[in-house]
Amino acid sequence: MKLKHLALAMSACALATPAFALNIVLTNDDGLTSNVKALYEALKAQGHDVIVSVPCTGQSGMGAAVKYFTPLTPLSTSNADSKTGGCLNGAASAGDPGAGAMTRSGFTNGDYYYVNGTPVMATMYGLDVVAIKRWNKAPDLVLSGPNEGQNVGSIVNGSGTVSNAQFAAARGLPSIALSADATTADNTGLANAASVTVARLTLTLLDALRAKAGSSALLPAGVALNVNFPKDLSNPSWAFTRFGTYDLYQMKFVADLSTDPIAKAYGLGSYPYPGVSMSNATATPDATQADNEAVVSQTRISVTAMQIGFEHKPQGQAWLRLRLRDLIK
Repeated sequence: MKLKHLALAMSACALATPAFALNIVLTNDDGLTSNVKALYEALKAQGHDVIVSVPCTGQSGMGAAVKYFTPLTPLSTSNADSKTGGCLNGAASAGDPGAGAMTRSGFTNGDYYYVNGTPVMATMYGLDVVAIKRWNKAPDLVLSGPNEGQNVGSIVNGSGTVSNAQFAAARGLPSIALSADATTADNTGLANAASVTVARLTLTLLDALRAKAGSSALLPAGVALNVNFPKDLSNPSWAFTRFGTYDLYQMKFVADLSTDPIAKAYGLGSYPYPGVSMSNATATPDATQADNEAVVSQTRISVTAMQIGFEHKPQGQAWLRLRLRDLIK
C-alpha cells in the first residue's frame, strides 16, 4: 500500500514539474514593465528558474551601448525616472545602489534586479553577477523582452532588445529577442492582458524548440532569434521571416523638433531643438518583400534567424577577395 502511495506521489510530482526546467536570464531595454512581469510569471509557473535583470529606466534605441569603466553610483534625482524619482515604475528609489535587487513591494523575492545603465549592461549584470551567484554558471537561455514595440527592419541596428540577444549569443548562449506591439505597455498596474498572451505564446515557442532539441541546447551556436508579435493576438499564426529591406519605421534627423509634425504628435512640438524624428512607413512593400518580418509581423508572429556578429556570407567574402586580389597578395 505504501509503495502504491509513493508511486502516486511521484506521478503527481512528475506532472507538476516541466520536462525541461531551464535557468533563464530575462532582460529587456524598457525596465520594469507589464511584459517582463507577465513573462517572468509564466516562466516560473512552468517551473523554470528565472532571473530578471533590466535597465533602471527605458533605454530604447541604445543598441549595444556600454559605459566602460563608469562606476554606477547610487540613484539620484538627476539620473532617475522623472515620475518616480527612482527607476521606472518604482523598481528602485533614489539613494538605492546603481545596480542591485529591486526594492518595489512585490518584486523583492530575489529574482528581480535593475541596472542604472544601458540594456547590454543590464544583460551583463544578469550573466556575470546574478547568474554566477545563483547557479555558479551561465544560464541555459537568455530572453530579451518582450519589448513595447516591434523591432523589425533596419531599426534592429539600434535596438537594445535585439542587442541583448546578440550579446548573449556571442557568448555562446541560446538567446531570443522578443517584441510585441506598443499597446502592451501598462505603467499603471503592470497588468496588461496582452502581456499575458504574449507570455503564453512565448512559452509555446520554447516548448517547440525544446521538443526538437532533446538534451542539446535550444539553439545551435551562432544562431539567435528575433521574434515579433502582431498587435492582434486573438488567433495569431507563426511564420518564418527574414529581416529583408522593408522598413516599418522611417527615422530622420530634424533641425527643429518644434516644426516636425511627427514630433508634435508625440508631444515634443514645444522643443525648438534638433533631434531625431520617427514616422511609420508610407511606401507599400513590393512582392520581393512579402516575407520580410516588418510585413509579416503585422498579422502573424514572425520568427527570424539571426547571425552573430558582422561577418558576411561566403559569397561576400569571395567577392572581396576577388575585388582586392591585386592589393592583398
